[in-house]
This record gives sequence, C-alpha cells and structure tokens, in this order.
Amino acid sequence: MPVDTRLTYEDLCALPNDGKRYEIIEGELFVTPAPRSLHQVVVANLHLALGQFVKSQGLGRVFLAPLDVVLSEFDVVEPDLLYISKAHGSRLTEANLRGAPDLAIEVLSETSAKLDRTAKLKLYARFGVQEYWIIDPDGPSAEIYRHKQKRLAMVSKLSASGTLSSPLFPGFSLLLRELVD
Repeated sequence: MPVDTRLTYEDLCALPNDGKRYEIIEGELFVTPAPRSLHQVVVANLHLALGQFVKSQGLGRVFLAPLDVVLSEFDVVEPDLLYISKAHGSRLTEANLRGAPDLAIEVLSETSAKLDRTAKLKLYARFGVQEYWIIDPDGPSAEIYRHKQKRLAMVSKLSASGTLSSPLFPGFSLLLRELVD
C-alpha cells in the first residue's frame, strides 16, 4: 500500500515562524527566503494605493502577506497581496482565507519568479482566481492575467510607463513606475 507523503495545511502550520515563506502546492513544500528591499517597496506602494481605493469604494479588502490562502488540504499559498471582494468575504476566517481570492498579486524575486510564473499560475487558474498580477520590480513591468474558460490568460504586459487597472476596480488606475518610487 503506497504511503501519501504530501504535506497538508496541518503540516504547514507546524513549521517554524522564522521569517521565511512556506507554501505547499499539490502537497510539495516551497520555501522562499525574506524578500529584498525593492520587493517590499513595490508591495507597500501597491497595498497603499489599491487598499485605499478598495476601501473608499466599499469593494472588499486588500491583504498583505503573510495570510494563508487555503485552496485545498494540499494547496496553501501566501500571495504578496490579495483582494477579496465583499461578495466573497465569507471565505475570510480569523486564521486564513478559505478559497480563492478575487485577485492574487505576486511581486517577483530571484527565488520566486519560476514558481510564480508556473505552478502558482496553474494553481490560481484551477481554483478560480479571477485575476492574477505578476509584477517585476526591476523594470518595473507587469503581466496581467484574467480568468477565461477555466484558465488564466495573459491580457496585457505592461512596461514602466503602463497603467495598472482592472474591471474588478472600476475607476482605479496606477502608473506602474510609481510602484518603485
């Protein structure tokens, strides 16, 4: 009889709180070291701009990592930022988000780029994330994916002079280059 060696959310919760990001995808553990300062600048600026807009419009809530997003027993991730609409607010618990966020945002780092562009892209598509933004702080540049026919399709690739916007946030726009200021 084969033994299932995949990690679960319970296993993940037992790992140390040591400043590293621990995630599991299909039961496989992924460990990411603490990000560099430019990564944090981009995350902070985006959280401030998007968070204020979402709050002012009463659309839902924007969260920063760490917040476990429990998609299944074997799939638990921590996007750098996520948005959960009012309509899906019941997915939020005291400890985590149970189910897909409406928007997941990953800011690339050397150690996370491959994971963010492959396994997480597939995972977010499988569990119904409506939009996925991958932001490269070194351009800056961004890849915007939207859920179409059970997959996340790239709808735009932005350079530093591009503007972030989304049908999830009518009226919101932010120049990508402002994220690195």
